[in-house]
Amino acid sequence: MSCRVVVTGAGWITPMGHDIDSVWAKLVAGETSVAAIDRFDATTFPTNFANQVRDYDWTQYVDDPSRHAAPGMHTAFALGAARQAWEASGLGDLDSLDRRRCGIYLGSGEGVLDFDSYQKTSLSAWSDGSVDDAAWLEAARDHIAGAYEIAQEPNEPLTHIAREFGLRGPAFNCLTACAASTQAIGEACDILTRGDADVMLSGGTHTMLHVLGITGFNRLTALSTRTDDPTHASRPFSRTRDGFVMGEGSGVITLETLKHAEARGANILAEVTGYGSSADAYRITDLHPEGRGPAAAMLAALSQAGIDPRGEGPDGRPGVQYISAHGTSTQENDSIETAAVKRVFGDNAPRIPMTSIKSMMGHLICAAGAVELITCLLIMKNGVIPPTINLADPDPELDLDYVPNVSREADVDVCLSNSFGFGGQNDTVVARRFDT
Repeated sequence: MSCRVVVTGAGWITPMGHDIDSVWAKLVAGETSVAAIDRFDATTFPTNFANQVRDYDWTQYVDDPSRHAAPGMHTAFALGAARQAWEASGLGDLDSLDRRRCGIYLGSGEGVLDFDSYQKTSLSAWSDGSVDDAAWLEAARDHIAGAYEIAQEPNEPLTHIAREFGLRGPAFNCLTACAASTQAIGEACDILTRGDADVMLSGGTHTMLHVLGITGFNRLTALSTRTDDPTHASRPFSRTRDGFVMGEGSGVITLETLKHAEARGANILAEVTGYGSSADAYRITDLHPEGRGPAAAMLAALSQAGIDPRGEGPDGRPGVQYISAHGTSTQENDSIETAAVKRVFGDNAPRIPMTSIKSMMGHLICAAGAVELITCLLIMKNGVIPPTINLADPDPELDLDYVPNVSREADVDVCLSNSFGFGGQNDTVVARRFDT
């Protein structure tokens, strides 16, 4: 990147907690909060558990809750994460800040769908084996609230964040499934490097913890069905992995040009040095079996960061010292991601610790990549790598260093974070410890 881009703030709302420090402590301890779903009656579902955000009050993160009416759950999560990132950056204390040069780029999914109202409407209009359109419209007037429907749109979190902080610069949202927030962060960096903004709030937010979300992933056989042992259900790289555990939440970081951050004396957390994106051009729900899409994204990010994946630094270590795996705990993903990492890093691959916090956090879908990148920042700051938990029965075909079950002290200067989405979208970000 010709213009250097740095991170000056971070925040998240997750199933494991609502602030950086407490969640980090749980990740390092190898804890999880996966439990039975209580948002709706899931007792008859093949998967009746998830990692759900609980005891969260979004109103404590905004100046005036009445300005946000009744936000969708994805918006509520994003407001909390964005507030943390904004306050941590110190930008709110800067009187001279030009908010026309401050933008937002989110990878946001939808909020909780109003399933009950839709069902009431459709059943009211059902006649002789089909839906009567006129009757459906009449029933919709009685059952469906327009404001609530608008609140569930993927663009709404961006709208509310812009209003809360008065940000009038570039505004984008992408919805590329599980790769969305990594793509958002990478493209936000591009906006900064080409001079279109000085500051970008970027990350992701999502919840699919609703009837249709769980039903859809069950139909795809993507979710673990270990209803007898939910806390051990997410087991990336394990021989007995059978699918991912649904999570939800938001992660947001504050990105700035180095020039802007240094001019105001900001505390710089890390530098984003590379971004790569690719498409598998294969199938909607399957990665290419040779890992060509993930490999291409990693190689592009490493190239932009100026890192030879098969070389060594002056200290004899690989150029990347930690990989945040997409690591979903599905048979296909974990095998193909491992193959792609070997394809990219060659003999260095076994030397690089690679973990999946989804084993503890669950899969936050559009928010996953941002939360995982924040974890990378904390690894570089604290010198500890959180483990991949539930890895008691390793897959003999997967032989990289997944830091099983127990966290590890390590000096990490450069991290690579992977996100791969349904549809074949692959995105990778490289971050390094900031060096003046």
